[in-house]
Amino acid sequence: MKRFARITGTGSYLPPKIITNSELEKTLDTSDEWITGRTGIKERRVVDGESTCDLALEASKRTLEMAEIRASEIDLIILATTTPDKIFPATATMLQSRIGANCPAFDLQAVCAGFIFALTTAQQYIENGVYKNVLVVGSETFSRIIDWNDRSTAILFGDGAGAVVLSSDNTAGIKYSKISSDGSYLSSLHVNNNYINEIGYVEMSGNEVYKIAVKQLANIAEEILRESNLTASEISWMVPHQANIRIITAIAKRIGLPMSKVILTLETHGNTSAASIPLALDVAVRDGRIKKGDKLLLEGIGAGFSWGGLLVEY
Repeated sequence: MKRFARITGTGSYLPPKIITNSELEKTLDTSDEWITGRTGIKERRVVDGESTCDLALEASKRTLEMAEIRASEIDLIILATTTPDKIFPATATMLQSRIGANCPAFDLQAVCAGFIFALTTAQQYIENGVYKNVLVVGSETFSRIIDWNDRSTAILFGDGAGAVVLSSDNTAGIKYSKISSDGSYLSSLHVNNNYINEIGYVEMSGNEVYKIAVKQLANIAEEILRESNLTASEISWMVPHQANIRIITAIAKRIGLPMSKVILTLETHGNTSAASIPLALDVAVRDGRIKKGDKLLLEGIGAGFSWGGLLVEY
């Protein structure tokens, strides 16, 4: 009998400090109207002393509570992050210690596509019968690598964490997954440090990133639908990486999905990199929009470039 990796719990956490567009107007040559129109973002959360592990811990606690399992029942922890708390040890091992788990734990880095890559990795362990319960977390303190004087990036990014428990199931779960990478676009979106201990900040070629993101995410959405023998009308919800409203709108239009079936948290979260998809997923699960049996299309793209998508029966 085939095993599926099913989402049995979701959780998220946002640091309390808020930076609004109006506050950014005071230090940058921009306006609330311009930021909202170009990105869909009105505010973002940023850490004030909290670590990546701190955010991951809170999201994980809420996830385990919903899944109704103890930390001791987790067989593996995968933490997707671009902003680990240390070069080593892995932030996942810090999380493992703090929640009281006794299992392997490792970090995974694919920037904004990190959560999709982590889910796909966890899927393999469950479908192959190696593990029964895997905690998958996306946690970012992206504000630490932002130049807050750079208008092109300071308006976009925020901090936060989201998590899911994937558990072995005989019927529902991840039904199709695909990940890809193309390293020929390295200069389009990167951190501008040359050495591991050198301070660097995010640099981005906005127009190029937009074109790549729309093309690759639309392509992979079409592939998932085709390979799953589904039409867009059969998708209950798309839960995309929350990068930019124009990117999300363009993808939905291309595959024929109304925006009323797209989960959006951009307005209040901003782009939280690897945390954005699990944050949006948790919001929609807890407010009742996403229900058991729904067909979900999850997809994300990050620097590198790396991108991926999944069809999930919730």
